[in-house]
Amino acid sequence: MTVIQCSAAVQSPPLPHHPKSPSNAVSATTLVSSSSFSSSPTTSRRAALSLSLFSTAFPTLVFSSSASSSKSAVSEFSELPNSGGVKVLDLRFGSGDVPLDGDQVAVHYYGRLAAKQGWRFDSTYDHKDENGEPIPFVFFLGSGKVISGIEAAVRSMKVGGIRRVVIPPSQGYQSTSQEPIPPNYFDRQRLFTTIFNPTRLANGEGSTLGTLIFDIELVNLRHQ
Repeated sequence: MTVIQCSAAVQSPPLPHHPKSPSNAVSATTLVSSSSFSSSPTTSRRAALSLSLFSTAFPTLVFSSSASSSKSAVSEFSELPNSGGVKVLDLRFGSGDVPLDGDQVAVHYYGRLAAKQGWRFDSTYDHKDENGEPIPFVFFLGSGKVISGIEAAVRSMKVGGIRRVVIPPSQGYQSTSQEPIPPNYFDRQRLFTTIFNPTRLANGEGSTLGTLIFDIELVNLRHQ
């Protein structure tokens, strides 16, 4: 598969420090498949626009942490087998357990929407407890309550790992009840109004409207 490398010109802010995050900074370069663009003049313009979009939607992220034993990953997206087109880029390999269906898993994430140039619609680092500590998102793997793209990505991670995930609409939000749901009402409305916009869906934009980008850290798990 031919790959086009496109690096973001602007670096996004580093993730807020997490006690279990590594001290070695890890950066990743975005790779976009050229097979998604055709050679006609109209689609060539769209391709250029898409490249610009991906450059904005996938800026270089720096994760800092204190676990020196963590290993950096290769900066190349790959499609997960039997995932319906979910692509992942491992920013840091974990060294803990791998979750199984039925396990309770806790993750931190940044959720972004590609249709709005990488608009960040939610982040667990914005959800704080009474001590000001970020609250991870907890769910049971295989429950079906979480969008399938996240389940597919987490299922093959190890605790301590950080992974960037590109989720196509078919593996993203299929209803407004699927988690994770932004707690802020206006962000939630903006997200779902964009994804399920009937006019734009009728214009054939369904293949791009619901594309999601999640940066996920598997914090811990509990075997059931």
